[in-house]
Amino acid sequence: MFRSVARSAAGKHLLRRGYATESVPDRKVAVLGAAGGIGQPLALLMKLNPLVSRLALYDIANTPGVAADVSHVNTRSEVAGYVGEDQLKQALEGCDVVIIPAGVPRKPGMTRDDLFNINAGIVKGLCAAIAKYCPNALVNMISNPVNSTVPIAAEVFKKVGTYDEKKLFGVTTLDVVRAKTFYAGKAKANVADVNVPVVGGHAGITILPLFSQATPKANLPEEDIKALTKRTQDGGTEVVEAKAGKGSATLSMAYAGAIFADACLKGLNGVPDVVECSFVQSTVTELPFFASKVRLGKNGVEEVMGLGPLSDYEQAGLESLKPELKASIEKGIKFANQN
Repeated sequence: MFRSVARSAAGKHLLRRGYATESVPDRKVAVLGAAGGIGQPLALLMKLNPLVSRLALYDIANTPGVAADVSHVNTRSEVAGYVGEDQLKQALEGCDVVIIPAGVPRKPGMTRDDLFNINAGIVKGLCAAIAKYCPNALVNMISNPVNSTVPIAAEVFKKVGTYDEKKLFGVTTLDVVRAKTFYAGKAKANVADVNVPVVGGHAGITILPLFSQATPKANLPEEDIKALTKRTQDGGTEVVEAKAGKGSATLSMAYAGAIFADACLKGLNGVPDVVECSFVQSTVTELPFFASKVRLGKNGVEEVMGLGPLSDYEQAGLESLKPELKASIEKGIKFANQN
């Protein structure tokens, strides 16, 4: 039963563009932080993806058990678990995509910024290993705060000469998933048909859903748009509070991470017109990193797409988010350049 449920839910989206397993190339994917709250369900979802031929699960503890469990799922990929820094090289060598959900989760009353020093240090160390062992891999950054951890990764790669702006992504897909879900509920639309671009960053007011560009068009009143925007921005807090101190948004984040990794794999395999929102190096605004729609291809980013027409409310939101996003980016760069 679980297999049919998984296939009809996550699997349906992952398989939507269609492909034959026999015709796709071998692809190795690593999940760094695979024993954690996001990592475990993400590992399962990547095991369900027929584009993955080898799945490497890494963490500082407990990974062999997770790998053994996931490996019993009867899908294409071979699974291996790696534990501790001594095995990080084996986990990373030959990777096409590296997904990083490693770090500590938010707890009630915590902002993403409270997590900064712990998660920034973890990300810095993992990115140094990626630069050494799989410098050409696409890196999908989930570890928060993404507004800072992506710039940290970029600086680490620059220092050793492996930085390629086309291959580093902040995973903001959960903001899109939430915006689609909330909009569909309010617009009484089929959520499978809904699309909502979300731009900016990946924390609080830096998350800017562009409901004026949502499809199908619903012509919602401005008070509804404002409420939907606020709920999308506060979606993580909503889950943290609902879990009452026992976790954060792990399951929905794993789903979103699997959707984005699948898009990256499709792009690498030459599937045309693969477009997702992501926090990447950008010239869309004056900020060096910004989330917007990105066309994915064989080299990672093929095109960073513009914002399109904004409503007055969205334009005001764009201007208000810039100072906070700028500060988060600069904080990440400063941390990366500390000894």
